[in-house]
Amino acid sequence: MVLPASGAATEAGPFGPRFHPELVVSPAAGEIEIDGEIDDPGWAGAAVADGFSETDPGDNVRPPVDTEVLVTYDEKSLYLAFLAYDDPAEVRATYRNRDEIWGDDYIGIILDTFGESVWAYELFVNPLGIQGDLRTVGGEEDMGFDIVWESRGRITDTGYQVEVRVPFASLRFPNRPEQEWRATFWRNRPRADRCRYSWAAMDRDEPCWLCNFGTIRGVREVRAGTSLELLPSLVGFRTSDLRDPADAYSGLGDSDHDVQVSLGARYALSSNLSIEATANPDYSQIESDAAQIDVNNPFALFYPERRPFFQEGSDLFETWFTNVYTRSINDPSVAVKLTGRMSGGSLAYFGARDEHSPMILPFEERSVFLSTGKSTSNVARYRKEIGSDSHLGALATDRRWDDGGSGSVVSVDGAVRLRRNLRLEMQAVASHTEEPDDTSLTSGVGPERFDGDEHTTAFDGETYWGHAFYGSLERDGRHWALDLDYWEESPTFRAANGFITRNDERKVIGWTGVFLRPNRRIVRKVTPQVVVARLWNTRGVRKDEWIQPEVYFELTGQTQITAMHIWSRERYRGLDFNDIRRLTVNVHNNYLEKLRGGITVSHVNHIARFLDPPEMGKGTQVEVSATLKPHRRLVIEPTYGHSSLYRRDDKSEIFNGYVLRVRNSLQFTREASLRLVVQYDRFDDALSVEPLFSYRANPFTILYAGWTQQHFGFEQPGDPVETDRQIFLKFQYLVQI
Repeated sequence: MVLPASGAATEAGPFGPRFHPELVVSPAAGEIEIDGEIDDPGWAGAAVADGFSETDPGDNVRPPVDTEVLVTYDEKSLYLAFLAYDDPAEVRATYRNRDEIWGDDYIGIILDTFGESVWAYELFVNPLGIQGDLRTVGGEEDMGFDIVWESRGRITDTGYQVEVRVPFASLRFPNRPEQEWRATFWRNRPRADRCRYSWAAMDRDEPCWLCNFGTIRGVREVRAGTSLELLPSLVGFRTSDLRDPADAYSGLGDSDHDVQVSLGARYALSSNLSIEATANPDYSQIESDAAQIDVNNPFALFYPERRPFFQEGSDLFETWFTNVYTRSINDPSVAVKLTGRMSGGSLAYFGARDEHSPMILPFEERSVFLSTGKSTSNVARYRKEIGSDSHLGALATDRRWDDGGSGSVVSVDGAVRLRRNLRLEMQAVASHTEEPDDTSLTSGVGPERFDGDEHTTAFDGETYWGHAFYGSLERDGRHWALDLDYWEESPTFRAANGFITRNDERKVIGWTGVFLRPNRRIVRKVTPQVVVARLWNTRGVRKDEWIQPEVYFELTGQTQITAMHIWSRERYRGLDFNDIRRLTVNVHNNYLEKLRGGITVSHVNHIARFLDPPEMGKGTQVEVSATLKPHRRLVIEPTYGHSSLYRRDDKSEIFNGYVLRVRNSLQFTREASLRLVVQYDRFDDALSVEPLFSYRANPFTILYAGWTQQHFGFEQPGDPVETDRQIFLKFQYLVQI
């Protein structure tokens, strides 16, 4: 296909969307070099996928530009060539680290190798060949997923083109003579609208996204990877901490130097079953968590997992109750993981030895975070697919502390697709807790009792069972959706390996929304929706009830506006608060390539929960984020969060502060980059600085050099002081045998 430089789509003949298309591929006619030039002899006679549909904002209409995909293979790899026709002056492309391409143009394949519409690989590339890979499961995307594959791309006179090689050793698929894969090719084109084009047309009345895919046939006599992978790493570091941790002005003590060697290993037992282990792992390359404002939050904060060992395959452990929270494995000395994805089901297990184990104690109106000693955890999960968009699953977790005490959970869950648009979800959980017999661990918790005064909050060796239940009826369709949920957690329900911050509750939540798509010159989509909910404790006492109307607008120019108001009546610490309100407006815009961002402003009537007694206050909350691209290789990402609350009678301040964070990224080459994160937390009066140089040959072969510094006292008399310093160098190399 030859197009003019404008990249306009051809107008030959009427357009018809292709539902469930098929593509038959054949072996490559010769060698293919991945260099972004689609002129190798191996591309001769390759299968061609074209006829893409615009699935958003258009509803399976002809895109304004054309797209072609060439597909072939040899005994070791799958080869893809993408030709994205466009005006090259409009193509958005940035030199970024892998998995940071989502604001650019990008193109790729979504590949369901088992053809069961349960999970799929997502492999995307921007016009410069920078990769982004994910795994989608049940409508959720695992951003931490990584595999080894090759890509190169370049911007041309008629748009851009990309070459991709995916080794079969990096994929998991059935062991059979001929593969039959479900797939679609996908193109993201952000302009006045964020336009998405798909080879397989998407039915908006089909809630199972993967069920819309087409089929790729013809890949014969190939095998998935069965190799051994070793991941040794060497880390050298120097740290300096406060002489007295309780005194920020005590000064830094003597520096501690050390060198650590760690080893990771992964072996594919079969084409769809692998075992992975790590000994003495170090995560020095992991960026610190962005600070969250928790000054008025009585519950523990959730932070996403960033460590590669626990990120990979984490979707297998996800259920509606967060019974597995891998960050509860805080400082592992050794860990092992088994994952299997096979026809009809999936299996997962991990075990870990933790040197410094955290613990979350959930209660009716608060949670308590404790730091304990050494522990051993074992977690196992099995999920059986029983048809389109339906499954049955089981989960078991067990954690045992060296100094006594244990926590175990057993869970069953399932989902059944009753009709095309109707789905039933359920989960039942039983927990067993044996407390440590050491009240010093809970010295700061308070002398309280729970479960009708049957148990104390102190660790005094008590043993008890708990339970939790979830049920949901959901409807999803082109014009209307509905979700009715019931949640219950007993006062004794805990999850030693999970993230459960509240129990002793029964909760009913109803949500419904209508999807209007006028696709006018200015307004693309309007979604009015409403949430109604009520919460009791297990003794039948009403704790909270609220109604939350909301409307979402999607406008031209990649602009989204959301307006929401919530009215709530809550009973907290024995007092009734009947005038809780929150008015929130959010505006986000991605129209400009060099400047994207958004702002959320809330005006609140809220409970000052940490006061004794608690009282109502009035205040504001502001969140601002932006992405600036002054150069194709430089990205600046500032975020700002502000929260304040004042007494309603005399306007006196209850709290007032902010967190400012700036993440700067300079990409020298595809492999080499420099990152600088600076964060100031006004609530803690603390400044952190984190520069990091990275060289990534692939997702696993990496060189890091960086340091972190913490400072305190900018709002205090005198000069600020340094409270923490760490310098580190890490080299990690992937060996495939």
